[in-house]
Amino acid sequence: MPRYARSEREALADLLQTLGPDAPTLNTGWTTRDLAAHLVLRERRPDAAAGILLPPLHEYAERVRRQLAAHPWGHLIDQVRKPPVWSPISNPLTDEVANTMEFFIHHEDVRRAGRDWQPRDLPAGLQQALWRRATALARMALRRFPAGVLVQAPGYGQRTAGQGGEPVRLVGAPSELVLFLSGRQQAARVQVDGPPGLADRLRGARLGL
Repeated sequence: MPRYARSEREALADLLQTLGPDAPTLNTGWTTRDLAAHLVLRERRPDAAAGILLPPLHEYAERVRRQLAAHPWGHLIDQVRKPPVWSPISNPLTDEVANTMEFFIHHEDVRRAGRDWQPRDLPAGLQQALWRRATALARMALRRFPAGVLVQAPGYGQRTAGQGGEPVRLVGAPSELVLFLSGRQQAARVQVDGPPGLADRLRGARLGL
């Protein structure tokens, strides 16, 4: 059985090691050191990880992340590469479900912040796994968008999302749709069709979970 979460994790750790701690990422204000610390917090500090999504705990999570970011760079990379087996999101039973999309996105956050990047030729199995996650992400990310959005991944399927009404069509490979729907619209290679005002609004919307 393919282990896409593991392969994306390894590729990201290798890239972090190559680029060093001060390279840019697509995450506003974050260097590669900040991103690595985020991943370590998410897997190794469940007391703070809730603050990634819950605003009341955000300040505490950021304080812990900054503490982790101060660790030696090689140590951070080792912790990204080798998650603890006790982690609720990175143990052998949960890793593929919890981390395939997470590590794919953050791998691209580093790749696409550099120059002359091109989309990777991903295995069909990974694209299929990302499509399953894209359908759930579309429902969440577009739940307040004031139009219907037809999300299409040729060869994989389509889903509708948004609040209905005048439609917008969002077309791309599952990998590109995941990046777009997670708030990385400017770096995602997708096609957006529909009334110009709505299409522009979708491209600039605050998406993600």
